[in-house]
Amino acid sequence: MTAAAAAPFGLSGLSADEVAQRRAAGRANVFDHRAGRSFVRIVRDNSVTPVNVILFLICAVLLGLGLFGDAVLTGGLVLGNIVVGVFQEARAKRQLERIALLTRPRASVIRGSVETQVPPDEVVEGDLLVLRPGDQVLVDGPVIVSRGLAVDESLLTGESEAVQKKAGDALVSGSYCVAGTGVQEAASVGGATLANQLTAQARALDVVRTPLQREVGLVIWAMSLVVVFLGAEAARSLSAAPGEVSLSEAVRAAAVIVALVPQGLAVMVTVSYAMAAVRMVGTGVLVQHMNALESISHVDVLCLDKTGTITTNRLVLEALAPLEMDEGRLRALLGDFAASAGYSNRTLDGIRAGLPGATRRPLQEVPFESDRGWSALRLEGVEEPALFLGAPERLVSGWEAMPPIRRQTEEWAKKGLRVLLFASAADPGFAFDEAEDPALPARLKPLGLVVLRDETRPDAAEVVAGFAAAGIELKIISGDHPETVAALATQAGIAFEGEAVSGRELERMDDEQLREEAARASIFGRVSPAVKERIVRALQRRGRYVAMIGDGVNDVPAMKAAQVAVALRSGSGITRSIADLVLLRDEFSKLPAAFGEGQRIRKGMEGIFRIFLTRTLSLTLILLVVSLLNDPFPVSPRHTALIALMTVGIPSLGLAVWARPARTGRTLILPAAHFILPAAAGIAAVGVLIFEFYWSTAEDLEAARTALTIACVLCGLLLIPFLEPPTPAWTAASPLSGDWRPAILAAVLLAAFAAILALEDLRRFYELQLPDVWGFLIVAIVVAAWAAWLRAFWRLDLPGRLAAGGARILSRLRRPAG
Repeated sequence: MTAAAAAPFGLSGLSADEVAQRRAAGRANVFDHRAGRSFVRIVRDNSVTPVNVILFLICAVLLGLGLFGDAVLTGGLVLGNIVVGVFQEARAKRQLERIALLTRPRASVIRGSVETQVPPDEVVEGDLLVLRPGDQVLVDGPVIVSRGLAVDESLLTGESEAVQKKAGDALVSGSYCVAGTGVQEAASVGGATLANQLTAQARALDVVRTPLQREVGLVIWAMSLVVVFLGAEAARSLSAAPGEVSLSEAVRAAAVIVALVPQGLAVMVTVSYAMAAVRMVGTGVLVQHMNALESISHVDVLCLDKTGTITTNRLVLEALAPLEMDEGRLRALLGDFAASAGYSNRTLDGIRAGLPGATRRPLQEVPFESDRGWSALRLEGVEEPALFLGAPERLVSGWEAMPPIRRQTEEWAKKGLRVLLFASAADPGFAFDEAEDPALPARLKPLGLVVLRDETRPDAAEVVAGFAAAGIELKIISGDHPETVAALATQAGIAFEGEAVSGRELERMDDEQLREEAARASIFGRVSPAVKERIVRALQRRGRYVAMIGDGVNDVPAMKAAQVAVALRSGSGITRSIADLVLLRDEFSKLPAAFGEGQRIRKGMEGIFRIFLTRTLSLTLILLVVSLLNDPFPVSPRHTALIALMTVGIPSLGLAVWARPARTGRTLILPAAHFILPAAAGIAAVGVLIFEFYWSTAEDLEAARTALTIACVLCGLLLIPFLEPPTPAWTAASPLSGDWRPAILAAVLLAAFAAILALEDLRRFYELQLPDVWGFLIVAIVVAAWAAWLRAFWRLDLPGRLAAGGARILSRLRRPAG
């Protein structure tokens, strides 16, 4: 509590005893304002996921088989996933809470005939709160006293014009006092206020899984089913094998089969998210949800309000048009008027910035009211008796009879400019009657027109062009007049066809009509929060991936409906708490960096998907074919661990780190089929061929397993330059990347694998034998032939040609005879 002052307006307010009683009765303005989800909710959302549930089940199976080392490894992967996700999201939560603490307002209350400041949670029901320009309305309740009180409700309604409040009018939390002074009685406090009710509703949202997370979950579920089938087949094969199969051998086979589930794929998704979030540190974009950057890479429609994105929410003096006064005198007089006014609003702030003036003592002042449409000052030391600033049609009764000036004003208005008339009383002895409401004099002398414009962000046009180049369509959804929004969009370089659409028209449309209009139009004005949400959902029903930028309570429904929610730091705490991304410096220009990081995640995971699924599918085919041939189990758990480490684990980290932003498709699985299927089928053929050759000729199981392991490692390492071709010679399945780092990594891994074969202790640990020269030569020849075949297969586009040939044959068969 701060020092007290005499209460204004002769009000006494509550006594200390009344305040204490109401606080004890739970009638205080107490509400949990912690940003976003609780820590427990963050842990739960990161722990209980479809992928983690499967991995936990696998861990339980491994423990049941007695494979404690493998169970610890799988459990470690799950815990690592959870820890990385919780750490990142808890860090973002703490940062948002620090922002909320820094921006937390104070309440000026009248108690015991004195005015004092208290924290918002010490306000109780029945308190009298004093409001002055810049104060936030903290509770709901009626206005008790109004002295030109005007509030900005744009965070609630989206309308940027100030709303005049008189005694008896309702004030709702989340609005701001912009002019005049007043006193409000706290009728609803705590969770009963509108702002806090919306906050509570906003927190009740589910974490949305991105396309990448859904695909990883699908792959893991599918491979889990394959593991069940393959396990049954392996059990049949082992039971049919000659001789008795030991329990340890059966358990080792089960471990290999369970390891087919690509747990590392989920880990690499989390690692990619974490690396992207780290790269975004310092850019002014706070990543609140781990998957947000990947999700934003899918966005093809960006919905936004003009304020804070295209404009800075400030007005700039564009021009002065003298009427019955020379420009020099007009500039000086208008500057003095703005400097001497006892209140602030965007209009006066813009004039003050453009026309510095002398501060003079006001003799009489009439603050601006939206209902009145004008403000006035009588200044000491000024020749003019009274000065007026306001809408021309409100100040001049014969405005319609002034065609030239009116036409010019309308032209400016069509360009999104705001035009005001500056005038003086024609009667030298004019003064306002203090006993009555302020009224205009019988005759005004027009001094000049004041032209103001919304300040456009300097980088708005460049950022908009960047979004257009990336194929992202912009939709401006504002509470302001459609023509004003359209004019500002034109200034920012946003191209749009047709006319701007009014929200009032959209309200009368059914869902089907709205869906068509939402897709057709780009500019929407006078839009209510409910219609904003309908627009977002209508776009989604047309298959669009929508991001919504918001700063006020009125944006919350649309932000919750969108796949990606972006908030401004200067906006309300509610929008910050539900947002996936928060622009910490309110810089719209930082969003392209977030899009780039999302594309980098997708591009890295594209390659990771391909090598993971190629390894998984090829090993599955090898196990299936060998099982059908009733031959011994072809690999041990340590063999598969070595293959995974060399061909998937380490290369995946490199691909994630070195990925560069590039546009990818909505799905990664289907476009990867042309890479995965021939590569996996080829590796499986090579593996089965080599294993069966060694087993049938020497019946040396360890030698056959060693040869198979060597072949799989060599094939897996050769896939890396095919995936990221450093030179045109390697371009077959992927376009030229020119990046040598993946190929160099493959070469280093090949040398490391050779060292494992050469060093006896490592060789024994991985259950390998050292082949003779002929053994190496046989494997090398088969692998080289596989690589040559695979390169030709991709370059000749054999699947495409076969499909085209099949289509031609079918068309001929369907053609009528004769």
